[in-house]
Amino acid sequence: MKRTSIPKPFWALTLSPLLLAASCGYAGSGDSPPAQGAAAGDPAGAWDGDFAIAEHGSFSEPWASAFIPGTSMLFITEKPGTAKVYDTAQDRLMTVSGLPQVDYGGQGGLGEVAFLPGESANAVGTRTIYLTWAEAGEGDTRGAALGRGTLSCPLADSCRIDDLAVIWRQTPKVTGRGHYSHRIAFSPDGQHIFLASGDRQKMEPAQDRQSHLGKIVRLELDGTPAGDGAIDGALVDIWSMGHRNILGMDFDAQGRLWEIEHGPKGGDELNVVRKGANYGWPQRSNGVHYDGDPITDHSADDGFAKPAVNWTPVIAPGNMIFYSGTLFDGLAGDLLIAGLKSEAIVRVATDGDSAREVARYDMGERIRQIVEGPDGALWVLEDGDGGRLLELRPG
Repeated sequence: MKRTSIPKPFWALTLSPLLLAASCGYAGSGDSPPAQGAAAGDPAGAWDGDFAIAEHGSFSEPWASAFIPGTSMLFITEKPGTAKVYDTAQDRLMTVSGLPQVDYGGQGGLGEVAFLPGESANAVGTRTIYLTWAEAGEGDTRGAALGRGTLSCPLADSCRIDDLAVIWRQTPKVTGRGHYSHRIAFSPDGQHIFLASGDRQKMEPAQDRQSHLGKIVRLELDGTPAGDGAIDGALVDIWSMGHRNILGMDFDAQGRLWEIEHGPKGGDELNVVRKGANYGWPQRSNGVHYDGDPITDHSADDGFAKPAVNWTPVIAPGNMIFYSGTLFDGLAGDLLIAGLKSEAIVRVATDGDSAREVARYDMGERIRQIVEGPDGALWVLEDGDGGRLLELRPG
C-alpha cells in the first residue's frame, strides 16, 4: 500500500491487522494467532486498528526521535549528521546546532537521541541530551560513541547543543560500516543507562568478553561503568552478551528490559534482557548465514538464553516501545515494533517473560521509528531520504 500523495492535511486510513499464521513466519509461545478483528485479550469495543494519519513533513534519512520532556517538541536525528526539532503544538520546525561530527556511510551516522526521564528545564531553559553516533578512528576504522550535552531552544526557529562530550566509546574500533546498534534505554528509576553495542558485522567478538561488540552495557549517567560487572572476566560495563544488531530496547511496566535485534537470514529476535545472560550469537541463531550455511546450535540445553519471539521471514525491526497511554483503547502494555522490511507496525503482547505477535498494521513504507507522544498519539518516522513524520490517532 504505497502512499505518494495526501490530498488533505488530515486523513483517515484503515490499517487492518495482518494476523499471522505459520506459513507467513509466525513464531512465539506456540499459541495460535488470534481470530480476525482484534488482538487476543482486547476487550469489546477496544481500538480495532483504524488510524487517522496526519503528515508533518519529511526528513533526510531520519533515524531516531524523542520528545523533549515536558514539551510538545519532538527531536529528530538525521543519519547524515543533522537534526531537527518539530514543535507538534505550533506546527513549527527548528534547526539544531552543536551536533557532533559523524562518520556517515552504510548504517553509520547520527543515531539515537534520549533525554533524562522527567527532567524539567532548569533556570536557563536547558535539558540534558544524550546522542549516539558513528565515530571515525585511526585508519579505516570506526565505532559507536555516546555523548552528553545540554539542549536549549532560545529562538523560535532554532535549538543548540552546548558542551557535548563523548562519555563512552565502543571498543575496539573496527573496519566496516554496519551494526552499530547504539540504542539507549534509561532504567525505570532514571539512574542508569543501558546501551546497545552491535557486533559491527564481525560476529565472533560478540562472544569475546573483552570486546564491547555484540553486547549491552550498563552505565552511570556520566558514562562510567555501573557496578562491578555482570559477567566474570568481562569488561566491567558489559551487562549481557551474544547479541547481533539491536535496534530497539525498552522497559515494560514491570521493570523488565526487552530488546529486539536483526537475525542473519531469518531469525530476528525479541529477548528479555537478563543480567549476565548470553544470547548466543554467532553460535546460536534461528536464522542461517547469508550463504545458506546453517547455525546449528539450537538445542534447549545449549546454555544460551532463548528468544521470547523469533521471526522467519524477518520483520527487520527499527525501534520498539511499550505503549503506556490511553488514547488507543486496549493497546496499553503491548509492544509496538517499527518494521523496515515488513513495512508495518508489529504489535506484540507479552505475559511475564513470554510474548507473541498478535497483529501487524500495514504502513506501505519502511518504518524506522515509533514513539509515544505526551497525549498518547503515535509519532512515526519512515525510513530513508525523504522519510515522512506521521502522526497516528484512532480512526
